[in-house]
Amino acid sequence: MSPLVAVTDHAAERFRQRVGSRTGALDVKAEIVARVAAAYDAGRVSDEPPPGATGARGSVYVRDLVDRSVVFVCRQERAGGELVVVTLWEQEGGVAPARVPRRFTDALKPDDHAVDPRD
Repeated sequence: MSPLVAVTDHAAERFRQRVGSRTGALDVKAEIVARVAAAYDAGRVSDEPPPGATGARGSVYVRDLVDRSVVFVCRQERAGGELVVVTLWEQEGGVAPARVPRRFTDALKPDDHAVDPRD
């Protein structure tokens, strides 16, 4: 049985940028909820981060059934059993190439003040 799934605004924005909505909807949260619930029910859940991901403690990784290179990064609420989708990860070298290659996202990091707190 799939848990209750919630989606952060950040995860919805990344999904919209990287994957896009099949229905063309502006709010993709319902589509993310459906994909995560279906993948969770199919057993595509892991505590191990995808290759290249940092892997925050307590994260749960749900691999999409529709696009197997997409991994939803989630946090599980202990009390209510709710699964909160916080972002998504595109695995490079998977069945399909990443829509945004890692070299582009890595190039942004030196200038990103949220990544480097010394700035």
